[in-house]
Amino acid sequence: MRRRLWPRLLVLALLVGGGYLLCAVVAEELATSRLQARYFAGRAKDVAFAVRDGPSDRIRFPDDGPYDLRFGYSRLPQFTELLEARGFRRERQAQWSDRMLELTDAGLFAPYHEKTHAGLDLLDCNDLPFGARRTPPRTYARFEDIPALLVNALLFIENRDLLDPEFPTRNPALDVRRFTRAALDQGVHFFNDKHDAAGGSTLATQIEKYRHSRAGRTGSPKEKLRQMASASMRAYLDGPNTVAARQRILLDYLNTVPLSARAGLGEVNGLGDGLWAWYGQDFDEANRLLANAAGPGPGAGQGEGELGQRQARVFKQALSLIIAQRGPSHFLRRDTATLVELTDSYIRLLSAAGAIPPWLRDASLAQSLTLGAPPLDRPEVSFISRKAISGVRTDLLRYLDLGSSYELDRLDLTAHSTINTGLQRVVTEALLRAGTRDGAHDFGMYGHNLLREGDDPGKLAISFTLYEKVDGANLLRVQADNLDLPFDLNRGARLNLGSTAKLRTLVTYLEILSELHEKYAGMSAAELREIKPAKLDALTQWVVSYLLAAPDKSRRAMLEAAMLRRYSGSAGEAFFTGGGLQTFTNFERWENMKIMTVREAFEHSVNLVFIRLMRDIVRYETYRLHPDADDWLNNPAAPQRRAYLVRFADKEGSDYLRAFYAKYRGMSQQEAARRVLQNRHFSPVGLAVTLRSIDPDIDPAQFNKVMLATLPKAGLTDEKLAKLYSKYGPTSFSLNDRGYLARVHPLELWLLNYLRQRPDASLDEVLRDSTEQRQEVYAWLFKTRHPGGQTRRIRSQLERQAFVEIARRWQRLGYPFSAITASYASAIGAAGDRPAALAELVGIVQGNGVRQQATALRSLEFAAGTPYETDFGLGQKGTRLLSEDITEVVRAALIGVVDSGTAGMLKSALVGSGIVAGGKTGTGDHRYEVYGPGGRLISSRVVSRSATFVFFLGDRYFGNVTAYVQEPYAARYAFTSALSVQLLKSLAPTILPLVRDGGVRSPLACKH
Repeated sequence: MRRRLWPRLLVLALLVGGGYLLCAVVAEELATSRLQARYFAGRAKDVAFAVRDGPSDRIRFPDDGPYDLRFGYSRLPQFTELLEARGFRRERQAQWSDRMLELTDAGLFAPYHEKTHAGLDLLDCNDLPFGARRTPPRTYARFEDIPALLVNALLFIENRDLLDPEFPTRNPALDVRRFTRAALDQGVHFFNDKHDAAGGSTLATQIEKYRHSRAGRTGSPKEKLRQMASASMRAYLDGPNTVAARQRILLDYLNTVPLSARAGLGEVNGLGDGLWAWYGQDFDEANRLLANAAGPGPGAGQGEGELGQRQARVFKQALSLIIAQRGPSHFLRRDTATLVELTDSYIRLLSAAGAIPPWLRDASLAQSLTLGAPPLDRPEVSFISRKAISGVRTDLLRYLDLGSSYELDRLDLTAHSTINTGLQRVVTEALLRAGTRDGAHDFGMYGHNLLREGDDPGKLAISFTLYEKVDGANLLRVQADNLDLPFDLNRGARLNLGSTAKLRTLVTYLEILSELHEKYAGMSAAELREIKPAKLDALTQWVVSYLLAAPDKSRRAMLEAAMLRRYSGSAGEAFFTGGGLQTFTNFERWENMKIMTVREAFEHSVNLVFIRLMRDIVRYETYRLHPDADDWLNNPAAPQRRAYLVRFADKEGSDYLRAFYAKYRGMSQQEAARRVLQNRHFSPVGLAVTLRSIDPDIDPAQFNKVMLATLPKAGLTDEKLAKLYSKYGPTSFSLNDRGYLARVHPLELWLLNYLRQRPDASLDEVLRDSTEQRQEVYAWLFKTRHPGGQTRRIRSQLERQAFVEIARRWQRLGYPFSAITASYASAIGAAGDRPAALAELVGIVQGNGVRQQATALRSLEFAAGTPYETDFGLGQKGTRLLSEDITEVVRAALIGVVDSGTAGMLKSALVGSGIVAGGKTGTGDHRYEVYGPGGRLISSRVVSRSATFVFFLGDRYFGNVTAYVQEPYAARYAFTSALSVQLLKSLAPTILPLVRDGGVRSPLACKH
């Protein structure tokens, strides 16, 4: 019996001993985390990343956790795609170690020391800051800066053993007691949903959750384990001793804990921002008060009177935010009463535990807890002084496809701009001074073709832009104006810039001739003689004639000869363009009497020469698209005519419907009916047709009421009214006939009836459902007894097609709009333009026909110092858009404008500098004019006036100057483009030292 008992006792002893030993080991591990320290620290020592040249294939990007979204880390793949599409390239990017890739691929959040705050940094061309944002802005720099009161309170509430120095290797991600209690509470909560189940997360795990888990929440037990494992790995990055890591965890928590959001401010993160956003409390002052109130002993740190009350109030506010983090939106936005109760409860618990002195307990309990608005600490900044910053920020928003400045400001991004802040400041001050009478006199802005004595320069909006060509890119150095509005005159408006459009027209002219040279230059004389251009195609005729006669048939020689082609400057001719007969004038009377070369007309900006030149361009494009146009234009029976007439009817009918839709949109049926009857003189028949057309279902009584009220003196008896009602119903006459009888456009009648039935119809629906009616209204046009009218309308359609082709040419060279005005007047500014777009064209000319990347940003550094770091630089090679022959000819013409043309006053500023300058001037005189029968001018209103000079200086610099004034002041001024030239002349002493010798001697020169 005893022999059987001893083995059993031995086994039992071994089991008990083993169990005891296991419990001892587990207890030791739970207290000290030595094994965890060895494991995590051993793996963490191989976690590393390094930033190396070129794109990286050893990198991962985080999911959309709040922290990673805020700083832009999770969006870096999208940013990369967007930036590379705009010509940027990845110059440097982080390369991860094998261990870091392994841990991240296994599901952990990337293990590295994360930034507490980040934000957008803007640097100028000398890498000096000129715009910065920090998120969050109010933080503790070091653990030692945190008042002891806050440390004690946070530890007591959230993680009491976090800073216990007894066990230096302890894992801060695991608090067994807290975790066990939370697990038990969750179990009870499963059966009793009224049981309050507190979370079991340590501060370290909470940080992982609100930074990296989706929406800052724990969605599953697996996600909780992911947070704990990630927090553990992060804690041991610097080795097995976690004392410093635990202090950093507490510091990071107080700096970044999410505290909901507040209207007008956005997200609130960190205790510092929380005190400011929710209580209007200054962070620095709060810390001074709390530091002086520290100490658990009786009466320690007690302030007297008002000081003590302020200390208690700040402590209670800070404590409430520490508590509110459990449900910040609930406690801070919806249930502040419960927050007050919890705060008071914890004040008593803290006092009972000796964490705060009794005086602070009593004083804090006596304080009310009232949420308040933050103080307005944003000083008003002039938009004028921020134009360059605003421009760069706008580019970043567009490049990164961001929806708001709020998103941009929070990115971990350093943007190296091209802006020369020193020169920007000098130019801005000059433009502001030019807006005063004394400054305008000093700058020579009064005189012939300038301001007149008595003109107020303060009404002028003046814009100046300067680019520098550097290493294959056009870098924006200055973007300034004197407009104190969040609006960029240089890039944000469509302005009539007058004769600057002649530059675009000249380039188009030379492009066409260059194409014709390529087409015909290789032909023999016999082959050239066989070519029979259309009689109106003057450009093709001239090229064929030139190639037959000229000894030098090279493209350059032909383009030089093209500048010597002669046109009349006479204003005595009327031109059928833009759908009607138009006349144009020159600026100087002597220009009407001359026949001059294209070069001379460009230098002196002669309007009528360029009107005729544009006519030749339009005709060339017409015959290029339709070589047989003359055959069917002169044949009334040609089938091609009908296709163009259908297109004309559709186009003109659509234009009318757009105008009528805008007129009646949003009106009720009664309001629309009153509107159509206003300011019209109806006959009884016309009114009857109108009423029965816009509302076919109108009952006789209502019809009679409106007829009598509108025409009280027409002698309308009941018998006449009944006859009008029955005779002029909508089915009695065609839509065209009803329009004629009513003296109302038939499409207006149709639209009113359509909107009566479908009041919520969109314009697209109106146009879709009116196809048949638009053709019906123009049925008269299809009858062959109107061949003259048909031909005019067909030519209008052909002209529109030609201008579509011209617009494509302009857009290819940077024209910023989708269409240009289909009129010869586009050659003299009617199409509108933007100063920045014109400067880009000059940059192409200065770059020998190559469009270089025009930018205000030279490099972008995302996530510096993190494993996501990605640095972008300019990488796009230029694109050739024009031949060197064209650009040399245009460049010579631009130089002629300064040497002997409309910008001649700039010459005196260049004497002795050795700098060659060129440009094109333009005077915009935008008027709204109304004409009556026979072309009689009924009224004219000056909408705006502008003076623009787009220029280049030397081989590297180009830009533009624009002065602009709009109604109601525009009619008071008569200045010309000479004003913009004078402005550049006044800035020349500042700018020319930069142009000369590469600017090495100028204190305003850029390093980058």
